[in-house]
Amino acid sequence: MTKGKKITAISLFSGAGGMDVGVRQAGFDILACFELDKHCCETLRENIKREKRNTVVYEGDIKSYSPDFILKELGYQVGEINLLFGGPPCQAFSQIGKQQSILDERGELLFQMIRFANVIQPQAIMIEQVKGLLTAKDLAGNRGGVFKQFISDLEELDYEAKWRVMMAADYGVPQLRERVLIVAIKKPNDFQFPKPTHAKLSDTRDLFGLPPYKTVGEAINDLGKPVMKTDISVVPDDSHYDVTPDRDRERIHGVPEGKCLSSQTHLPKEQIGRLTKKDTTKYLRLDRNRPSNTLRGGEIFYHPIEDRYLTPREYMRIHGYPDSYVLRGPIRRRTGSVRDLDQHRQVGNSVPPPLAKAVASKIKEILLCPKSLNC
Repeated sequence: MTKGKKITAISLFSGAGGMDVGVRQAGFDILACFELDKHCCETLRENIKREKRNTVVYEGDIKSYSPDFILKELGYQVGEINLLFGGPPCQAFSQIGKQQSILDERGELLFQMIRFANVIQPQAIMIEQVKGLLTAKDLAGNRGGVFKQFISDLEELDYEAKWRVMMAADYGVPQLRERVLIVAIKKPNDFQFPKPTHAKLSDTRDLFGLPPYKTVGEAINDLGKPVMKTDISVVPDDSHYDVTPDRDRERIHGVPEGKCLSSQTHLPKEQIGRLTKKDTTKYLRLDRNRPSNTLRGGEIFYHPIEDRYLTPREYMRIHGYPDSYVLRGPIRRRTGSVRDLDQHRQVGNSVPPPLAKAVASKIKEILLCPKSLNC
């Protein structure tokens, strides 16, 4: 491709749009998003409207969509899309889940990336997944068999794949979140993963002056007090909204900064309840002076010094979303069981935008100027 030409992308399993934000920041024009969850679709559409973009949101089961039809509807030919990217549901491969791999219907969704790539033939593919994908068993019980099959399927389509376990904190995200990034480009693949921009405080002297990891305090200290649910009935547009129930305020009270409730054996037994030593992420209070633990779709972490949950906006700050980005959908208590994704889960399930931007920027460099052209 030549410089000055619009570089295009299609987003699969878009979620709340974290990966999309990073890819757009890298300079790609996202033509279409595919997402099943209705609240995530509301989030995507609201931000598309605010940013006055023409991105089309396809809501529903991705298996029901024909890539041929989508190409025609978008007005593109086979091979004209520059990037196909997405983060398929990871629960089937997660090390904290049941690890049912492709026995879990969600595990099969990974191979929808192959189905779309086979038809669309994008110049590059970018995929984010949990580390468990690398060791997930196939139907024959072979450890790592799913990943091996996935890479083999890419190779059959004439792609060469490279992958790396990447730490979000290495790229300016105040969160210790490790994920596998896979980048496949039509052979030959000259892609090189981006170098870290930040480092552990203990390593900063040895890594050519890289700044230390960003901390929770740096991310959220300037946000001020959130709006209380008892004060208003409408969620504020910035989602800096506190829904913590009284009982959870009582249970987190007395837990020191950076600690979890189960480790505080001096507290009353009725406060600790049924928590065990293994419950290190339940009733966890973050530390202002360190990066956050990995934000997930289940437990909501607590504010470093206030007896309350972190708000969705604080989650977004810790994940690396810009303040201009908004969420749609409900804000639930941490014990809530909901079919569709609430705002905390939308953030926890998404890809940190700065990490997506770092990888997508390197992909853009290769697409604009392959090493073979020496431009």
